[in-house]
Amino acid sequence: MQTIEEALQKLKHSKFRASFKLRKKELDYLREKGLCTVRKHAEEIVRTRLAPAYIENDGKQTPMKNHPVFIAQHACACCCRGCLNKWYGVPKNTELSSAQQQKIVNLLMAWIEKEVENEKL
Repeated sequence: MQTIEEALQKLKHSKFRASFKLRKKELDYLREKGLCTVRKHAEEIVRTRLAPAYIENDGKQTPMKNHPVFIAQHACACCCRGCLNKWYGVPKNTELSSAQQQKIVNLLMAWIEKEVENEKL
């Protein structure tokens, strides 16, 4: 089992995953809502869009803009069950446990927090 830091390092080696950055719109949203609210959004998004065993539009359920969590999902390969399977070995067609959901949320939030830190530099 890899740590969040190990996962983030591995993702940096993917040209596609490393291309995602939070834009001004998403950073403004973060400043307005705060990290606690965005974490709640991440929990809801993961619970409803990734956790079910069968997802009707799997592979197309995550927009590529307009919310920090959506951007983080693509950057962290947590946007669909196919990516979760490819990058983390999470089986398709099985419901995600609460622990798995929390690990995904923690990874997404770590990526978001790093983006916020990089914005301040």
